[in-house]
Amino acid sequence: MLRRGFKLLKISLFAVRTGLEPATSAVTGRHSNQLNYRSKTTSYFHLRDGKDKGKSNFQTNLSRKILQGLFLLLNSLNMPDYPNRQFLDFEKPIKELYEQIDQTKKLADRNSKVDYSSTIKQLHESIIDKRKEITEQLSPWQRVQLSRHPDRPYTLKYINKMCTNFIELHGDRNVKDDKAMVGGFAQLNGETVMIIGQQKGTNTKTRQMRNFGMANPEGYRKALRLMRLAEKFDKPVIALVDTPGAFPGLEAEERGQGEAIARNIYEMIRLKVPVIVVIIGEGASGGALGIGVGDRVFMMENTWYTVISPESCSSILWRSWDKKEVAAEQLKLTSIDMKKFGLVDDIIPEPLGGAHWDYDDAANILRSFLSPVLQELKKIPPQERVNQRIEKFGKMGFWDELPE
Repeated sequence: MLRRGFKLLKISLFAVRTGLEPATSAVTGRHSNQLNYRSKTTSYFHLRDGKDKGKSNFQTNLSRKILQGLFLLLNSLNMPDYPNRQFLDFEKPIKELYEQIDQTKKLADRNSKVDYSSTIKQLHESIIDKRKEITEQLSPWQRVQLSRHPDRPYTLKYINKMCTNFIELHGDRNVKDDKAMVGGFAQLNGETVMIIGQQKGTNTKTRQMRNFGMANPEGYRKALRLMRLAEKFDKPVIALVDTPGAFPGLEAEERGQGEAIARNIYEMIRLKVPVIVVIIGEGASGGALGIGVGDRVFMMENTWYTVISPESCSSILWRSWDKKEVAAEQLKLTSIDMKKFGLVDDIIPEPLGGAHWDYDDAANILRSFLSPVLQELKKIPPQERVNQRIEKFGKMGFWDELPE
């Protein structure tokens, strides 16, 4: 069984090294090369099972589950490369440049006497220029689309890329472990922190397991338990927000969804340790607020933060999703709008074109942004931090009074 494990691990490592099976379809949730490589690993199991008739089914099934888990883990750490990368409608010019590079490489393979390296280099430079051009002209709706990009890094991706020694903690000690909310202790530049966030899935199976990043009440109570644990050991809290909203199902309401979110807001205001909140994707309504109260609140460049999604707003006001672009404009939900309103403290830049183009760069930018803020907050006495937090959220919002 051990030899079988090493052979399959080599297959998995080959898939990671060659960039196979890293990206998912926005429609089906399946990897573009998933069927190809899954069939190879499955056939290998069938072949070996025929030779191991004397072994128990339990041993065979256990080895299969372990190695398939390793396969998925290794591929989840990989950066999507063309042709496995997903492209949004306004990213099609970039896709066309990649296709030109692919065609040029095929020409180079057929005709080795001609040097195509300068042409390929120019095309790669054109891709960078096009990413920069697209980034500078994004509409609010396009930023919403980028925040939902199927290749965009989620909470666990940021944790794996910018932290070390991450130990995930599970359960709310009451109902169950909510897979849509993840958290645990980790080291950020050598300093121990409690890092919490919503987690979405990368394919159909994991999306269902993670409930599409929509936490139940036990998810918010789990987050609160971890924050209190951080307070007990005097460790800072970092919350990464990425959710289309709290789960609105009947069972969630029966278990006290509204109370769980309200309790988190109340308790986060009073935490005696530094709390930093970063919106890394979608920041929708109470689902975001449930872990969204902190000394500093930041937004990644291509994210949104509002009480309702553009589609839902459009369906309420115009009885159709067709006006979602107008709704996104009117909701003023982008990071630039939020900073103007004073609802967030600063905007964290992303790699050209969005965080989905370079996971390492996105994580390094976030880490370099968080470290000095943590040091700044640690210098403030705990009670003063709490008072500043209360004042910060107490004065949010503005209004006009009409004369009588």
